[in-house]
Amino acid sequence: MGKKNNIPETWIDVVLTDVAYIEDHLRKPINSAERQSRIEGKSISSLFPYYGATGQVGLIDSYLTDGDYVLIGEDGAPFFDPFRNKAYEIKGKTWVNNHAHILKANKFFSQKYLLHYLNQFDYKDYVSGTTRLKLTKGSLERFPLPLPPLNEQHRIVSKIEELFSELDNGVANLKLAQNQLKVYRQALLKYAFEGKLTEQWRKENNPEPAEKLLERIKEERQNRYQQELKDWKAAVKAWEKDGKIGRKPGKPKALKEPSPLSKSDLSSLPTLPETSFWLRVGDLTLRTEYGSSAKSQKTGKIPVLRMGNIQNWRFDWSDLVYTSNKEEIRQYLLKYNDVLFNRTNSPELVGKTAIYKGEQPAIFAGYLIRINQIETLCNADYLTYFLNSQTAKNHGQFVKTDGVNQSNINGEKLKNYPFPYSSLSEQNAIVEQLESQYSIIDNLEKTIESGLKKSEALRQSILKKAFQGKLVPQDPNDEPASELLKRIQAEKKKYLEEQKQQKKKKKSAKILNHA
Repeated sequence: MGKKNNIPETWIDVVLTDVAYIEDHLRKPINSAERQSRIEGKSISSLFPYYGATGQVGLIDSYLTDGDYVLIGEDGAPFFDPFRNKAYEIKGKTWVNNHAHILKANKFFSQKYLLHYLNQFDYKDYVSGTTRLKLTKGSLERFPLPLPPLNEQHRIVSKIEELFSELDNGVANLKLAQNQLKVYRQALLKYAFEGKLTEQWRKENNPEPAEKLLERIKEERQNRYQQELKDWKAAVKAWEKDGKIGRKPGKPKALKEPSPLSKSDLSSLPTLPETSFWLRVGDLTLRTEYGSSAKSQKTGKIPVLRMGNIQNWRFDWSDLVYTSNKEEIRQYLLKYNDVLFNRTNSPELVGKTAIYKGEQPAIFAGYLIRINQIETLCNADYLTYFLNSQTAKNHGQFVKTDGVNQSNINGEKLKNYPFPYSSLSEQNAIVEQLESQYSIIDNLEKTIESGLKKSEALRQSILKKAFQGKLVPQDPNDEPASELLKRIQAEKKKYLEEQKQQKKKKKSAKILNHA
């Protein structure tokens, strides 16, 4: 005790156990299977909250604590994340497991002050471990803590909560705007693929009728197939000339026409302008292609893009694995504007799609499908936008196959996806309009994200000032903290004596019950 830090004259430095009690004897872990068996068939009103390191983790049919406490994680809490809470309050009848310490403030010490203090404390020298940080009871007992006069504690808490309330309102408005932008993104896609974004463009450009577009699709696919056969024959000759080293080039599979959409299929899809029509994704490609099934490495020549790298219709290059296998690189090397579809993922994420823009050489892994769309028929960005639209997502949810925590949409199902086809020039116009609008949305989202980060930083700044005595003014009429501490110590002595007597009574009652 005493004065070590730069704090006001009326404050003193103490340790946590000077002003609060660690009540870990009140906690008890119950595994999830036993908890489930204890709550089955019981009404919610007869159950009690079950708490862990960072909050409520379930319900249980009994309680061990009844009152107001502060919980702080023993393990699994975000101790090194400055923007997340490490401590939280519980009230009433509850049950706490062994992943959280239970704290009770002294009668003459503000529990809310303790809560806010713990959420800005620097835990660097008090937790141990690497992958799962641990805060032992011993470390908790020696937490340093600045003790202001009791009235000032209440003023500090009141000011913190006033400022936090204002911040919370601001954050709520930012998050509302964030959600509205997500809705607007999807609304834009809906209008785009119903032809509403290009109504004026069609009036000015008089696009080709649907019949001519259909003829062009069939002709282009046939030309592309004949070119592949020609390239294959040349590759076989080169392979034979080189002494048949390596795998013989595979012959392209026979061209297969996708079946047209039925009247039933079309009845569930949006109506399109006369110059557009619904066909299948398979009409725009000769084949879809699964990625590499070879095991990737931590280092290597080029990255292997996986399903986790697909983020917001583009590739995230921050978490990569690699390959140096020449055959794998030859077969799966990505080309500019390749569209990749995530065929296996959780039910809500299966079918997410991204477009490769040549950021760096890379191949793709087996849970991704390369669509290989014919570029003279289909704008790659238009295809990507559509596959991320609500219409495509709804279709994916309908055709997916569900397993344990995973869903799958294979290449054949992907080729049968409905696709709103319009002339390549109209596709280009749609993409241009979408990208113009999305550029504005992206900037707004960045502004909102920056605002959210600033709010969190301001929250921490408020807490830091609070515990340096700079948030509210000192009142010379307040009882000095040194005098307050004497009352706290007297109360602590009384409290511990009461606890001791209660333990004796429980022990005596237990002996009598067994007599």
